[in-house]
Amino acid sequence: MLQAAKQVSLIDLDNSKLFINGEWATASGGSTFSVKNPNTGEVIAEVPRGAKEETKAAIEAANAAFPKWAKLTANERADYLLKVHDLMLEHEAELATIMSKEMGKAYTEACGEVKYAASFLSWYAEEGRRIYGETIPASSPNKRLLVVKQPVGVIAAITPWNFPLAMMTRKLGPALAAGCTGIVKPASQSPLSALAFASLVQKAGIPNGVVNIVAGATGEISDEIFANPIVKKVSFTGSTDVGKKLVEKSAEQLKKLSLELGGHAPFIVFEDADLEKAAEGAVASKFRNAGQTCVCANRIYVHENIKDEFTKLFVEKVQTLKVGNSLDQTVQIGPLVNKDGLEKVQEHVKDAKSKGAEVLTGGKVTGDPNGFYFEPTILGNVTNDMIIMTEETFGPVAPITTFSNDEDVIFEANNTEYGLAAYLYTSNIQRAVAVSEALNFGVIGLNDAVPGVPQAPFGGMNHSGYGREGGHQGIRDYLEEKYISLGL
Repeated sequence: MLQAAKQVSLIDLDNSKLFINGEWATASGGSTFSVKNPNTGEVIAEVPRGAKEETKAAIEAANAAFPKWAKLTANERADYLLKVHDLMLEHEAELATIMSKEMGKAYTEACGEVKYAASFLSWYAEEGRRIYGETIPASSPNKRLLVVKQPVGVIAAITPWNFPLAMMTRKLGPALAAGCTGIVKPASQSPLSALAFASLVQKAGIPNGVVNIVAGATGEISDEIFANPIVKKVSFTGSTDVGKKLVEKSAEQLKKLSLELGGHAPFIVFEDADLEKAAEGAVASKFRNAGQTCVCANRIYVHENIKDEFTKLFVEKVQTLKVGNSLDQTVQIGPLVNKDGLEKVQEHVKDAKSKGAEVLTGGKVTGDPNGFYFEPTILGNVTNDMIIMTEETFGPVAPITTFSNDEDVIFEANNTEYGLAAYLYTSNIQRAVAVSEALNFGVIGLNDAVPGVPQAPFGGMNHSGYGREGGHQGIRDYLEEKYISLGL
């Protein structure tokens, strides 16, 4: 059933505004930018084009709100987070519709993201109550040594378009629970989800200035965030190239910085694996969000003895996936986010075919010519000289290659500058432990294609970034540890 007529009332798509100091604001000079529906190419909203002036105002609002917010008890901050959590679930359909319209996520999957995003708020509402200090044995009887943890201050969250709600709450949840206030800079492709979230912040009664949303001129917003001494911590999810530039910017003021960057995940199927589960896992990992996630299975390594059996199962499952308008509840694969994304997928498939790859299913542009649809695709006879084996495709294309022994596949899996996520399927416990420990990736899916949960740390190694989000580890970067030596 097509959900295009579903009412969206959290924000006015015809009159979108930024959210600064608890108020809905326009940009200076009335400048706007267009948000397009990748299903149809139509403009669905004109959003104020925030720049330096709006960013500075948002930072100052967060700074003014910080003292009172930081002095609230952990229980009081938790109550606010839980109110927003409940409101997100109450407005799940509206949030999912907005997300599906602005970045093409399949509606049913968008509903799942709303729940996932809300779960970070409930998790950190509880985790904020457990920010424990320490007492240290003193070296003399007239001293007491204490360690207290305090919020770092104003933070900035720079979020990606592919998970516009979940990546925001994964950053804001621990920040707000710790006592920080801040500014969110959402991606220009998907700012509406963040603005809809701001309306829920307002409904929950969170004090003005605690949460601010500024979309628009990426360069100017980023420059002000990194130049402004009020901002003490920045969390960024996005490309490795941009992440490296932000490291340079952060060095000027030694801002705390956490980065979740690109990936090129290997997906290894050993000969003792449950092939039905492995094939299901490969579909879930590779084709989630039309292949537009940083933890997608990008390179599928299958033991040579089971290649034919696994490939047959995998192809059959992929051929059942329905491509179409993301608002249709029967669709699993929506469009790619824009023309550039579609052209990159086409380039990777063309390159692979020119070097001998075989298209086992899919391989073509499909659907509404005004949209950016590409068929779920599986490539066989893939070799390491193909672009798809070294670059992140960010689309619904799965390349399959084979291996003959554990040592070789571990080497090939680790033969990348990235280190975000990796997957392996095996029923051998010794192999499971040995390979999991040998893979140089921050997240390992062991017989599990969707390992991300709010209660566990998520982050990468090497060029996939540093720092962790989720789990009790995720709140650490929003806290300073202060040592107090008390003389009696």
